[in-house]
Amino acid sequence: MFGTVLIANRGEIAVRVLRACRELGIRTVAVHSTEDRDSAVVRMADRSVQIGPAPARQSYLNAAAIIEAARQTGAEAVHPGYGFLSENPDFAEVCEASGLTFIGPPAEVIATLGDKTAARAAMSAAGLPLLPGSIEPLVDVEGAARLAGEIGYPVIIKAAAGGGGRGMSIVEDPSEFSRAYQQTRGTAQTLFGDGRVYVERYLASARHVEIQILCDGYGNAIHLGERDCSVQRRHQKLVEETPAPGLPAELTARMGEVAVRGALATGYLGAGTFEFIVDTENNFYFMEVNCRIQVEHPVTEAVTGVDLITEQIRIAAGERLTLTQDDVRPRGVAIECRVNVEDPTRNFAPTPGVLEQFVPPGGPFLRVDTHGYAGYRVPAAYDSLLAKVIAWAPDRAQAIARMRRALGEFTIEGPGIRTTAQFLDRVLRDPLFAEAKHDTSLVARILEADAQAT
Repeated sequence: MFGTVLIANRGEIAVRVLRACRELGIRTVAVHSTEDRDSAVVRMADRSVQIGPAPARQSYLNAAAIIEAARQTGAEAVHPGYGFLSENPDFAEVCEASGLTFIGPPAEVIATLGDKTAARAAMSAAGLPLLPGSIEPLVDVEGAARLAGEIGYPVIIKAAAGGGGRGMSIVEDPSEFSRAYQQTRGTAQTLFGDGRVYVERYLASARHVEIQILCDGYGNAIHLGERDCSVQRRHQKLVEETPAPGLPAELTARMGEVAVRGALATGYLGAGTFEFIVDTENNFYFMEVNCRIQVEHPVTEAVTGVDLITEQIRIAAGERLTLTQDDVRPRGVAIECRVNVEDPTRNFAPTPGVLEQFVPPGGPFLRVDTHGYAGYRVPAAYDSLLAKVIAWAPDRAQAIARMRRALGEFTIEGPGIRTTAQFLDRVLRDPLFAEAKHDTSLVARILEADAQAT
Protein backbone atom coordinates (compact mmCIF):
# COMPACT_ATOMS: atom_id res chain seq x y z
CA MET A 1 0.00 0.00 0.00
CA PHE A 2 1.11 3.58 -0.63
CA GLY A 3 2.66 5.63 2.13
CA THR A 4 1.69 9.04 0.72
CA VAL A 5 -0.91 10.04 -1.88
CA LEU A 6 -1.11 13.45 -3.51
CA ILE A 7 -4.67 14.64 -4.20
CA ALA A 8 -4.63 16.53 -7.50
CA ASN A 9 -8.01 18.18 -7.09
CA ARG A 10 -10.10 20.49 -4.94
CA GLY A 11 -13.57 20.81 -3.44
CA GLU A 12 -15.67 18.02 -2.05
CA ILE A 13 -13.97 15.24 -4.02
CA ALA A 14 -10.57 16.21 -2.57
CA VAL A 15 -12.02 15.90 0.94
CA ARG A 16 -13.62 12.57 0.02
CA VAL A 17 -10.31 11.14 -1.25
CA LEU A 18 -8.48 12.42 1.83
CA ARG A 19 -10.88 10.61 4.14
CA ALA A 20 -10.44 7.33 2.27
CA CYS A 21 -6.67 7.69 2.47
CA ARG A 22 -6.79 8.42 6.17
CA GLU A 23 -8.82 5.27 6.83
CA LEU A 24 -6.18 3.29 4.92
CA GLY A 25 -3.39 4.84 6.99
CA ILE A 26 -2.04 6.83 4.03
CA ARG A 27 -0.52 10.30 4.47
CA THR A 28 -2.05 12.95 2.22
CA VAL A 29 -0.73 15.91 0.27
CA ALA A 30 -3.21 18.55 -0.88
CA VAL A 31 -2.26 20.82 -3.76
CA HIS A 32 -4.04 24.14 -4.05
CA SER A 33 -4.22 27.42 -5.90
CA THR A 34 -3.85 30.80 -4.23
CA GLU A 35 -7.64 31.01 -4.31
CA ASP A 36 -7.99 27.79 -2.32
CA ARG A 37 -5.40 28.38 0.40
CA ASP A 38 -8.14 28.28 3.06
CA SER A 39 -10.03 25.31 1.63
CA ALA A 40 -11.22 22.40 3.74
CA VAL A 41 -8.83 19.88 2.20
CA VAL A 42 -5.84 22.15 2.85
CA ARG A 43 -6.88 22.37 6.48
CA MET A 44 -7.25 18.61 6.78
CA ALA A 45 -4.27 17.28 4.79
CA ASP A 46 -0.98 16.19 6.33
CA ARG A 47 0.83 18.53 3.94
CA SER A 48 -0.21 21.11 1.38
CA VAL A 49 1.58 22.70 -1.55
CA GLN A 50 0.55 25.83 -3.43
CA ILE A 51 0.85 25.11 -7.14
CA GLY A 52 -0.24 28.31 -8.83
CA PRO A 53 -2.66 31.25 -9.06
CA ALA A 54 -6.43 31.01 -9.26
CA PRO A 55 -6.90 30.16 -12.96
CA ALA A 56 -7.15 26.36 -13.25
CA ARG A 57 -4.85 26.30 -16.26
CA GLN A 58 -2.08 27.67 -14.06
CA SER A 59 -2.81 25.45 -11.06
CA TYR A 60 -5.06 22.38 -11.15
CA LEU A 61 -4.31 21.83 -14.85
CA ASN A 62 -0.59 22.51 -14.41
CA ALA A 63 0.81 18.99 -14.64
CA ALA A 64 4.42 20.08 -14.12
CA ALA A 65 3.58 21.87 -10.86
CA ILE A 66 1.65 18.86 -9.58
CA ILE A 67 4.47 16.44 -10.41
CA GLU A 68 6.97 18.75 -8.69
CA ALA A 69 4.72 18.91 -5.60
CA ALA A 70 4.66 15.11 -5.51
CA ARG A 71 8.45 14.99 -5.81
CA GLN A 72 8.94 17.53 -3.02
CA THR A 73 6.62 15.72 -0.60
CA GLY A 74 7.64 12.12 -1.33
CA ALA A 75 4.24 11.12 -2.67
CA GLU A 76 4.12 7.73 -4.37
CA ALA A 77 0.74 8.05 -6.06
CA VAL A 78 -1.59 10.73 -7.42
CA HIS A 79 -5.38 10.62 -7.12
CA PRO A 80 -6.88 12.93 -9.76
CA GLY A 81 -10.50 12.93 -8.50
CA TYR A 82 -12.87 14.00 -11.28
CA GLY A 83 -12.55 16.83 -13.79
CA PHE A 84 -9.27 18.71 -14.28
CA LEU A 85 -6.57 16.13 -15.23
CA SER A 86 -8.51 13.00 -14.23
CA GLU A 87 -9.05 11.85 -17.82
CA ASN A 88 -5.94 13.33 -19.38
CA PRO A 89 -3.82 10.51 -20.85
CA ASP A 90 -0.76 12.75 -21.08
CA PHE A 91 -0.92 13.43 -17.33
CA ALA A 92 -1.30 9.73 -16.57
CA GLU A 93 1.72 9.03 -18.77
CA VAL A 94 3.80 11.78 -17.13
CA CYS A 95 2.95 10.39 -13.69
CA GLU A 96 4.19 6.97 -14.75
CA ALA A 97 7.35 8.41 -16.31
CA SER A 98 8.00 10.28 -13.06
CA GLY A 99 7.76 7.13 -10.98
CA LEU A 100 4.30 7.97 -9.63
CA THR A 101 1.27 5.70 -9.67
CA PHE A 102 -1.70 7.34 -11.36
CA ILE A 103 -4.81 6.15 -9.52
CA GLY A 104 -6.86 5.41 -12.61
CA PRO A 105 -6.69 3.48 -15.88
CA PRO A 106 -3.49 3.26 -17.96
CA ALA A 107 -2.79 6.23 -20.24
CA GLU A 108 -3.49 4.23 -23.40
CA VAL A 109 -6.91 3.16 -22.10
CA ILE A 110 -7.82 6.75 -21.21
CA ALA A 111 -6.69 7.87 -24.68
CA THR A 112 -8.92 5.32 -26.39
CA LEU A 113 -12.02 5.75 -24.23
CA GLY A 114 -11.62 9.51 -23.87
CA ASP A 115 -11.98 9.88 -27.62
CA LYS A 116 -15.69 9.37 -28.21
CA THR A 117 -15.31 8.00 -31.73
CA ALA A 118 -12.51 5.63 -30.72
CA ALA A 119 -14.64 4.51 -27.77
CA ARG A 120 -17.62 3.87 -30.07
CA ALA A 121 -15.41 1.79 -32.35
CA ALA A 122 -14.01 -0.22 -29.42
CA MET A 123 -17.44 -0.87 -27.94
CA SER A 124 -18.87 -1.79 -31.31
CA ALA A 125 -16.10 -4.37 -31.67
CA ALA A 126 -16.93 -5.65 -28.18
CA GLY A 127 -20.56 -6.14 -29.17
CA LEU A 128 -22.16 -3.28 -27.26
CA PRO A 129 -25.27 -1.71 -28.85
CA LEU A 130 -24.77 1.77 -30.35
CA LEU A 131 -27.19 4.38 -31.59
CA PRO A 132 -27.11 4.78 -35.39
CA GLY A 133 -24.36 7.24 -36.28
CA SER A 134 -20.78 7.67 -37.36
CA ILE A 135 -17.94 5.61 -35.96
CA GLU A 136 -15.14 7.73 -37.41
CA PRO A 137 -14.97 11.54 -37.02
CA LEU A 138 -16.69 13.43 -39.84
CA VAL A 139 -14.41 15.37 -42.17
CA ASP A 140 -16.80 17.71 -44.01
CA VAL A 141 -20.26 19.20 -43.56
CA GLU A 142 -21.65 17.71 -46.78
CA GLY A 143 -20.83 14.13 -45.76
CA ALA A 144 -22.07 14.79 -42.24
CA ALA A 145 -25.37 16.17 -43.55
CA ARG A 146 -25.86 13.12 -45.79
CA LEU A 147 -25.28 10.81 -42.83
CA ALA A 148 -27.72 12.81 -40.69
CA GLY A 149 -30.35 12.40 -43.40
CA GLU A 150 -29.77 8.65 -43.48
CA ILE A 151 -30.00 8.40 -39.68
CA GLY A 152 -33.16 10.51 -39.54
CA TYR A 153 -33.78 13.67 -37.54
CA PRO A 154 -33.41 14.71 -34.79
CA VAL A 155 -29.67 14.07 -34.56
CA ILE A 156 -27.01 15.19 -32.12
CA ILE A 157 -23.57 16.44 -33.13
CA LYS A 158 -20.93 15.66 -30.51
CA ALA A 159 -17.30 16.60 -30.01
CA ALA A 160 -15.05 13.54 -30.29
CA ALA A 161 -12.96 14.87 -27.40
CA GLY A 162 -15.95 16.21 -25.46
CA GLY A 163 -17.16 15.48 -21.99
CA GLY A 164 -19.08 16.88 -19.04
CA GLY A 165 -22.12 17.67 -21.18
CA ARG A 166 -20.17 20.18 -23.28
CA GLY A 167 -19.51 20.30 -27.01
CA MET A 168 -22.78 19.02 -28.44
CA SER A 169 -25.68 20.34 -30.49
CA ILE A 170 -29.13 18.89 -31.11
CA VAL A 171 -30.45 19.41 -34.64
CA GLU A 172 -34.18 19.06 -35.29
CA ASP A 173 -34.33 20.13 -38.93
CA PRO A 174 -32.00 19.59 -41.93
CA SER A 175 -31.96 23.33 -42.62
CA GLU A 176 -30.22 23.86 -39.25
CA PHE A 177 -27.55 21.21 -39.72
CA SER A 178 -24.78 23.14 -41.49
CA ARG A 179 -24.82 26.00 -38.97
CA ALA A 180 -24.91 23.59 -35.98
CA TYR A 181 -22.10 21.48 -37.44
CA GLN A 182 -19.77 24.47 -37.87
CA GLN A 183 -20.72 25.86 -34.48
CA THR A 184 -20.06 22.55 -32.70
CA ARG A 185 -16.71 22.16 -34.43
CA GLY A 186 -15.72 25.66 -33.33
CA THR A 187 -16.89 25.03 -29.76
CA ALA A 188 -15.02 21.73 -29.63
CA GLN A 189 -11.82 23.36 -30.86
CA THR A 190 -12.15 26.12 -28.24
CA LEU A 191 -13.02 23.85 -25.31
CA PHE A 192 -10.91 20.79 -26.05
CA GLY A 193 -8.34 21.89 -28.63
CA ASP A 194 -9.84 19.28 -30.97
CA GLY A 195 -12.48 20.19 -33.54
CA ARG A 196 -13.40 16.65 -34.60
CA VAL A 197 -17.10 15.77 -34.30
CA TYR A 198 -19.43 12.87 -34.98
CA VAL A 199 -23.18 12.47 -35.43
CA GLU A 200 -25.67 10.03 -33.95
CA ARG A 201 -29.42 9.74 -33.60
CA TYR A 202 -30.91 11.87 -30.82
CA LEU A 203 -33.53 10.40 -28.53
CA ALA A 204 -35.67 13.23 -27.17
CA SER A 205 -37.53 11.09 -24.63
CA ALA A 206 -34.91 8.89 -23.07
CA ARG A 207 -33.33 7.90 -19.79
CA HIS A 208 -29.67 8.39 -18.93
CA VAL A 209 -28.50 5.28 -17.07
CA GLU A 210 -24.93 4.40 -16.15
CA ILE A 211 -23.14 1.34 -14.80
CA GLN A 212 -20.39 1.47 -12.16
CA ILE A 213 -17.53 -0.96 -12.77
CA LEU A 214 -14.39 -2.04 -10.92
CA CYS A 215 -11.49 -3.84 -12.60
CA ASP A 216 -8.20 -5.03 -11.12
CA GLY A 217 -4.91 -5.83 -12.81
CA TYR A 218 -5.53 -9.59 -12.72
CA GLY A 219 -8.38 -9.85 -15.22
CA ASN A 220 -11.17 -9.53 -12.66
CA ALA A 221 -14.04 -7.16 -13.36
CA ILE A 222 -17.43 -6.56 -11.72
CA HIS A 223 -20.25 -4.07 -11.92
CA LEU A 224 -22.03 -2.55 -8.93
CA GLY A 225 -25.40 -1.84 -10.46
CA GLU A 226 -26.83 1.15 -12.24
CA ARG A 227 -27.51 4.81 -11.54
CA ASP A 228 -30.24 6.86 -13.18
CA CYS A 229 -28.93 10.34 -14.09
CA SER A 230 -31.85 11.60 -16.15
CA VAL A 231 -32.48 14.80 -14.16
CA GLN A 232 -30.20 17.19 -16.03
CA ARG A 233 -29.86 20.83 -16.93
CA ARG A 234 -28.09 21.42 -20.26
CA HIS A 235 -26.64 17.89 -20.02
CA GLN A 236 -25.35 18.61 -16.49
CA LYS A 237 -26.64 16.15 -13.88
CA LEU A 238 -28.57 17.47 -10.88
CA VAL A 239 -30.14 14.37 -9.29
CA GLU A 240 -28.95 10.76 -9.42
CA GLU A 241 -30.42 7.61 -7.94
CA THR A 242 -30.02 3.87 -7.72
CA PRO A 243 -31.61 1.59 -8.66
CA ALA A 244 -33.00 3.18 -11.82
CA PRO A 245 -36.74 3.41 -11.10
CA GLY A 246 -39.14 1.65 -13.40
CA LEU A 247 -36.56 -0.34 -15.36
CA PRO A 248 -36.78 -4.14 -15.39
CA ALA A 249 -34.09 -5.90 -13.38
CA GLU A 250 -33.27 -8.09 -16.39
CA LEU A 251 -32.54 -4.97 -18.46
CA THR A 252 -30.16 -3.41 -15.94
CA ALA A 253 -28.48 -6.78 -15.40
CA ARG A 254 -27.78 -6.98 -19.16
CA MET A 255 -26.40 -3.46 -19.08
CA GLY A 256 -24.05 -4.50 -16.28
CA GLU A 257 -22.91 -7.55 -18.20
CA VAL A 258 -22.10 -5.61 -21.38
CA ALA A 259 -20.31 -2.89 -19.38
CA VAL A 260 -18.03 -5.51 -17.86
CA ARG A 261 -17.48 -7.00 -21.31
CA GLY A 262 -16.50 -3.60 -22.68
CA ALA A 263 -14.17 -2.94 -19.76
CA LEU A 264 -12.36 -6.26 -20.15
CA ALA A 265 -12.07 -5.75 -23.92
CA THR A 266 -10.17 -2.50 -23.42
CA GLY A 267 -7.92 -3.54 -20.52
CA TYR A 268 -9.62 -1.20 -18.07
CA LEU A 269 -8.17 -0.76 -14.57
CA GLY A 270 -9.78 0.78 -11.50
CA ALA A 271 -13.18 2.42 -11.11
CA GLY A 272 -15.12 3.63 -14.12
CA THR A 273 -18.57 4.28 -15.47
CA PHE A 274 -20.22 3.09 -18.67
CA GLU A 275 -22.99 5.47 -19.71
CA PHE A 276 -26.04 4.36 -21.68
CA ILE A 277 -29.17 5.92 -23.12
CA VAL A 278 -32.42 3.98 -22.65
CA ASP A 279 -35.36 4.64 -24.98
CA THR A 280 -39.08 4.38 -24.30
CA GLU A 281 -39.08 0.75 -25.46
CA ASN A 282 -36.34 -0.15 -22.96
CA ASN A 283 -33.68 -0.54 -25.64
CA PHE A 284 -30.31 0.65 -24.40
CA TYR A 285 -27.34 2.08 -26.29
CA PHE A 286 -23.75 2.81 -25.32
CA MET A 287 -22.85 6.50 -25.03
CA GLU A 288 -19.43 6.83 -23.42
CA VAL A 289 -17.04 5.73 -20.68
CA ASN A 290 -15.93 7.96 -17.83
CA CYS A 291 -12.41 6.87 -16.88
CA ARG A 292 -12.57 8.21 -13.32
CA ILE A 293 -14.67 8.29 -10.20
CA GLN A 294 -18.05 9.95 -10.78
CA VAL A 295 -19.59 12.82 -8.82
CA GLU A 296 -22.53 10.52 -8.11
CA HIS A 297 -20.53 7.54 -6.81
CA PRO A 298 -21.97 7.86 -3.25
CA VAL A 299 -25.37 6.48 -4.22
CA THR A 300 -23.71 3.25 -5.31
CA GLU A 301 -21.75 3.16 -2.06
CA ALA A 302 -24.97 3.68 -0.09
CA VAL A 303 -26.77 0.65 -1.53
CA THR A 304 -23.79 -1.72 -1.88
CA GLY A 305 -21.69 -0.83 1.16
CA VAL A 306 -18.60 -0.71 -1.08
CA ASP A 307 -16.15 2.18 -0.63
CA LEU A 308 -15.30 2.96 -4.26
CA ILE A 309 -12.44 5.34 -3.51
CA THR A 310 -10.79 2.77 -1.26
CA GLU A 311 -11.18 0.14 -3.97
CA GLN A 312 -9.62 2.55 -6.50
CA ILE A 313 -6.59 3.04 -4.27
CA ARG A 314 -6.18 -0.66 -3.50
CA ILE A 315 -6.37 -1.62 -7.16
CA ALA A 316 -3.81 1.05 -8.08
CA ALA A 317 -1.54 -0.36 -5.36
CA GLY A 318 -1.61 -3.72 -7.16
CA GLU A 319 -4.15 -5.52 -4.99
CA ARG A 320 -6.83 -7.87 -6.28
CA LEU A 321 -10.51 -7.07 -6.10
CA THR A 322 -11.89 -8.08 -2.72
CA LEU A 323 -15.32 -8.71 -4.27
CA THR A 324 -16.84 -11.05 -6.81
CA GLN A 325 -20.02 -10.30 -8.74
CA ASP A 326 -21.98 -12.54 -6.37
CA ASP A 327 -20.82 -10.42 -3.44
CA VAL A 328 -22.53 -7.33 -4.86
CA ARG A 329 -26.00 -7.26 -3.33
CA PRO A 330 -27.55 -3.79 -3.52
CA ARG A 331 -30.10 -2.98 -0.84
CA GLY A 332 -32.66 -0.19 -0.72
CA VAL A 333 -32.73 3.07 -2.67
CA ALA A 334 -30.29 5.98 -2.62
CA ILE A 335 -30.74 9.46 -4.12
CA GLU A 336 -28.13 12.20 -4.52
CA CYS A 337 -28.84 15.90 -5.01
CA ARG A 338 -26.12 18.32 -6.07
CA VAL A 339 -26.41 21.59 -4.16
CA ASN A 340 -24.71 24.21 -6.30
CA VAL A 341 -24.04 27.85 -5.46
CA GLU A 342 -26.22 29.06 -8.33
CA ASP A 343 -29.37 31.10 -8.82
CA PRO A 344 -32.04 29.03 -10.62
CA THR A 345 -34.06 32.20 -11.28
CA ARG A 346 -31.17 33.64 -13.32
CA ASN A 347 -30.56 30.64 -15.57
CA PHE A 348 -28.44 28.99 -12.83
CA ALA A 349 -25.83 31.74 -12.83
CA PRO A 350 -23.08 31.10 -10.23
CA THR A 351 -23.33 33.21 -7.05
CA PRO A 352 -19.92 33.02 -5.36
CA GLY A 353 -19.31 34.72 -2.04
CA VAL A 354 -18.71 34.21 1.67
CA LEU A 355 -20.76 31.63 3.55
CA GLU A 356 -21.71 33.49 6.71
CA GLN A 357 -23.77 30.50 7.80
CA PHE A 358 -23.35 26.92 6.66
CA VAL A 359 -25.22 24.17 8.50
CA PRO A 360 -25.72 20.92 6.56
CA PRO A 361 -28.63 18.61 7.34
CA GLY A 362 -28.33 15.51 9.52
CA GLY A 363 -30.32 12.55 10.67
CA PRO A 364 -30.39 8.82 10.00
CA PHE A 365 -29.27 7.35 6.67
CA LEU A 366 -28.14 10.73 5.36
CA ARG A 367 -24.70 11.67 4.05
CA VAL A 368 -23.39 15.08 3.04
CA ASP A 369 -20.16 15.37 1.03
CA THR A 370 -19.01 18.99 1.11
CA HIS A 371 -16.05 21.31 1.39
CA GLY A 372 -18.15 24.15 2.76
CA TYR A 373 -17.94 25.65 6.23
CA ALA A 374 -19.07 28.87 7.92
CA GLY A 375 -16.68 31.62 6.87
CA TYR A 376 -15.59 29.86 3.67
CA ARG A 377 -15.40 32.05 0.59
CA VAL A 378 -16.82 30.22 -2.40
CA PRO A 379 -14.51 31.19 -5.28
CA ALA A 380 -15.75 32.31 -8.67
CA ALA A 381 -12.95 30.54 -10.52
CA TYR A 382 -14.22 26.97 -10.26
CA ASP A 383 -17.23 24.68 -10.47
CA SER A 384 -20.16 25.83 -8.33
CA LEU A 385 -20.79 22.46 -6.63
CA LEU A 386 -20.85 23.06 -2.86
CA ALA A 387 -22.38 19.91 -1.41
CA LYS A 388 -23.84 16.56 -2.34
CA VAL A 389 -26.68 15.22 -0.22
CA ILE A 390 -27.20 11.46 -0.31
CA ALA A 391 -30.30 9.90 1.23
CA TRP A 392 -30.84 6.14 1.66
CA ALA A 393 -34.11 4.38 2.50
CA PRO A 394 -35.65 0.93 2.06
CA ASP A 395 -37.81 2.20 -0.82
CA ARG A 396 -37.96 5.11 -3.23
CA ALA A 397 -40.86 6.98 -1.60
CA GLN A 398 -39.04 7.05 1.73
CA ALA A 399 -35.79 8.09 0.06
CA ILE A 400 -37.53 11.03 -1.65
CA ALA A 401 -39.19 12.07 1.62
CA ARG A 402 -35.86 11.89 3.46
CA MET A 403 -34.13 13.93 0.76
CA ARG A 404 -36.82 16.61 0.78
CA ARG A 405 -36.53 16.87 4.56
CA ALA A 406 -32.75 17.19 4.26
CA LEU A 407 -32.90 19.89 1.60
CA GLY A 408 -35.28 21.85 3.80
CA GLU A 409 -32.84 21.67 6.73
CA PHE A 410 -29.88 23.15 4.85
CA THR A 411 -28.78 26.58 6.08
CA ILE A 412 -26.55 28.31 3.51
CA GLU A 413 -26.44 32.07 3.85
CA GLY A 414 -24.18 34.92 2.81
CA PRO A 415 -24.27 38.15 0.80
CA GLY A 416 -25.51 37.34 -2.69
CA ILE A 417 -25.41 33.58 -2.06
CA ARG A 418 -28.12 31.53 -3.73
CA THR A 419 -28.28 27.75 -4.06
CA THR A 420 -30.19 25.12 -5.99
CA ALA A 421 -31.60 23.45 -2.84
CA GLN A 422 -35.15 24.77 -3.28
CA PHE A 423 -35.15 23.99 -6.99
CA LEU A 424 -34.06 20.43 -6.25
CA ASP A 425 -37.02 20.09 -3.90
CA ARG A 426 -39.22 21.33 -6.75
CA VAL A 427 -37.84 18.54 -8.93
CA LEU A 428 -38.43 15.88 -6.28
CA ARG A 429 -42.08 16.83 -5.83
CA ASP A 430 -42.80 16.93 -9.55
CA PRO A 431 -45.37 14.21 -10.38
CA LEU A 432 -43.30 12.83 -13.24
CA PHE A 433 -40.31 12.33 -10.96
CA ALA A 434 -42.39 10.99 -8.09
CA GLU A 435 -43.99 8.43 -10.39
CA ALA A 436 -40.67 7.59 -12.10
CA LYS A 437 -42.04 8.68 -15.48
CA HIS A 438 -39.40 11.34 -16.07
CA ASP A 439 -36.65 11.50 -18.67
CA THR A 440 -33.85 13.91 -19.60
CA SER A 441 -36.37 16.61 -20.55
CA LEU A 442 -37.80 16.95 -17.02
CA VAL A 443 -35.87 20.03 -15.90
CA ALA A 444 -36.63 21.91 -19.12
CA ARG A 445 -40.34 21.11 -18.63
CA ILE A 446 -40.27 22.35 -15.03
CA LEU A 447 -38.53 25.57 -15.99
CA GLU A 448 -41.01 26.18 -18.81
CA ALA A 449 -43.99 25.49 -16.54
CA ASP A 450 -42.66 27.79 -13.83
CA ALA A 451 -42.02 30.56 -16.38
CA GLN A 452 -45.57 30.29 -17.67
CA ALA A 453 -46.95 30.36 -14.12
CA THR A 454 -45.24 33.67 -13.47
